[in-house]
Amino acid sequence: MENIDQRYMVQQNKIGDAEKPPVFARVMRSKEGVFEGVSFIKNKEKATVMTKAQAEEAVAWAKKKKSAAHEYATKIICVSE
Repeated sequence: MENIDQRYMVQQNKIGDAEKPPVFARVMRSKEGVFEGVSFIKNKEKATVMTKAQAEEAVAWAKKKKSAAHEYATKIICVSE
């Protein structure tokens, strides 16, 4: 049995606004487990912990879908950060 490495989160920070706290990705999936998108939430404990590949998929989606994506710095962080 393979041990899946799930220890990454996606974090977003507003560029130029150091006082605004970061937000974290919560991945939305269908009942079949198909990726549907991401919502960003303030609560780090409720954010989705994912594999590196899943985190990269979430970052790509966020950069493509967010209407003001150029205003945010989106990055993958290790859960311990």
